[in-house]
Amino acid sequence: MVSEWQTRPLPTIKPRQLSIGDWFSEPLYKIITVVGFRRVGKTFILLDFAAKLGKENCLYLNMEDERLPKKTEVLTELLNVVREVYGEKRPVLLVDEIQEIPDWSRWARRVNENRLYHLVLTGSSSRLSSAEIPTELRGRTITKHVFPLSFTEFKNWKETSDELHLLREYLTFGGFPEIVLAEEGKKPILLDEYFQTFLLRDIIERYRPRQEAAIRDLISLLVNSPYYTIGKLTQSLTGADYQIGKGTVAHYLDYLKTSYFFRPLEIHTAKVKSRIQHPKKAYFIDNFFISRLAGKFSENYGRPMEQAVAQSLFQSQTANPNLDIYYWKSPKDQEVDFVIRESLKVTELIQVCFVSSVLEIPLREKQSLVRASRELKCDRLTLITWDLQGEIEFEDKTIKCQPLAQRI
Repeated sequence: MVSEWQTRPLPTIKPRQLSIGDWFSEPLYKIITVVGFRRVGKTFILLDFAAKLGKENCLYLNMEDERLPKKTEVLTELLNVVREVYGEKRPVLLVDEIQEIPDWSRWARRVNENRLYHLVLTGSSSRLSSAEIPTELRGRTITKHVFPLSFTEFKNWKETSDELHLLREYLTFGGFPEIVLAEEGKKPILLDEYFQTFLLRDIIERYRPRQEAAIRDLISLLVNSPYYTIGKLTQSLTGADYQIGKGTVAHYLDYLKTSYFFRPLEIHTAKVKSRIQHPKKAYFIDNFFISRLAGKFSENYGRPMEQAVAQSLFQSQTANPNLDIYYWKSPKDQEVDFVIRESLKVTELIQVCFVSSVLEIPLREKQSLVRASRELKCDRLTLITWDLQGEIEFEDKTIKCQPLAQRI
């Protein structure tokens, strides 16, 4: 495998906005962890780094290669091979999907602690992220999160300049790099393969759940429900003849979150108990999962728009630890899609609406923004639209209308 890396040319690499070289300096000597859902482009982030640093200065290994035994000893042997092949030279070790190897974190700590080599590690599990990194690596890592293509990246990869046409395609087929470049007829086939691989490798093989079919139906419930609670999900599954309890459903949800398949959004409230008990909203890693798994199609892009905004906000959150995201709902069921809080202060209220003119804006959308504005003491009110831009006055508040393409 080492000789393959040395002799095989790098593939053509499309540009991404994410770079891992900015944290790569000798005084820091941090382990760089690159994390994200399967097929979002983590491997190509590594290969792009190798191309910029010089391929001869790096060694790339994929721990999912069937030729490598899934044993800790393979990592120890890797160091022996590197010394044998590279001698005194110290290449950067780019180790893909390292979570496949048991006790990988102890090996990584030893390499980092002894400053043997710089390490860049990738994984499809949040266990590699700074929030959930194993104890022995606390304070030793810098986490880079990789998402599907943003709309800006998506446009750069496309040849046409028709922005609204591209936006429809992006909301329907999502931003997985391979799917973006595939012919339209092949896109659903590729996504189905992604989904099945995710279920098999990241859920079933990793966690060995006793009720595999229940996880599939749980995903279907999440995709087709605007809100969820563990109690209601459990009730729906038991109604479908599954012998399953709330604890098991909670574990299954954790598996899906840990694998980056979806993110829960909690209600904004000062009471922690209320936040925990209140229904949550589920947002998924890519829009294609919504259009493919929901089992229904609508020309109304409201939900895909909201999903795309959520993805963009979550991506911003990974770069800003002081950023918190919630939704807001009044006792009378008035709702604001996103409450943005930074350093404990609400800084923006965001409503997403599929409209192209002021006359199309439903009254409830404006009323909800104003009600939340007064309750949360925030005057930055944003209505994300299909292509409407400008400002509107409602009651005593100013609402900024911003086209979706400018926000994502």
